[in-house]
Amino acid sequence: MINILNLIRWKNLLLIALVQILIKYALFESFNIVLTLSNFQFTLLVLATLFIAAAGNIINDIYDIETDLVNKPNKVIVGKSITEKAALNLFIVLNVLGVGLGFYVSNTIDRSGFAVIFVIISALLYLYSSYFKQTLLLGNIVISMLVALSILIVPVFDLIPSITTSNRELYLDIFVITFNYAVFAFMINLLREIIKDIEDVNGDYKAQMKTLPILIGRDRATLFVFGLSFLPLIAVVHYIVSYLYNTIEAVIYFLVFVVGPMLYFTIKVFSAEQKKEYQHLSAILKVIMLFGVLSLLLYPFVFN
Repeated sequence: MINILNLIRWKNLLLIALVQILIKYALFESFNIVLTLSNFQFTLLVLATLFIAAAGNIINDIYDIETDLVNKPNKVIVGKSITEKAALNLFIVLNVLGVGLGFYVSNTIDRSGFAVIFVIISALLYLYSSYFKQTLLLGNIVISMLVALSILIVPVFDLIPSITTSNRELYLDIFVITFNYAVFAFMINLLREIIKDIEDVNGDYKAQMKTLPILIGRDRATLFVFGLSFLPLIAVVHYIVSYLYNTIEAVIYFLVFVVGPMLYFTIKVFSAEQKKEYQHLSAILKVIMLFGVLSLLLYPFVFN
């Protein structure tokens, strides 16, 4: 059982579930607005997202067997603890469940067209593992967009169907706040994906991938990440000034738990050289993402 949990990256799935729950019950409900999804429908939406994400993690491990044997031989699951056939069957089952639940939820809110979102996500996760991941920056961008979409899918299902002429302005403002979080998640995940490529350069080179550090070298790729790290930093500061300046507790939270770690990351990445340093930087980005998600708990205080 523990091998299956590790295969589907249960910690990452918990973070996805957490951000979706906080968007609905901390952000949206702080505005006291009418929402589309009942608690049951929302639970199914979260499960649909988690099933498809879990399937994506499995197919990624299946395609990464060769590189993982070089990059992290002690953490290889497929082919050792779980057979490739069993992993592939689990991938198919989870995809069917995820797309099926997505189709059901879409129809219960009279938006059957929304079901195509789950099909697209499932297809992109497969293409990411089988092709995009081996291509310069394309795989990094695609997977980061899917992380952002796991956030945006909540307002798409819960806000958009409830928009009327009278509430349009307020609902769009709430959507913009959620969109800002999705952009933040995209940028942080993009940094982490490139850091992972730098960390895994040996195995990726053996598999003849064309990742950024392989094509331009590890040192130049590190400098690229250093420059790129200023974008989310600037974006967060702009968000604080635009939305939170009236709430000192929220400003302090973002400065201490988001801006502070991001500055630390930027400083440390400039001089990173060893594999352990890149692993540390990847862990820092996970922490930044977690604190970014937990900041949603502030909104009942920010807007009341």
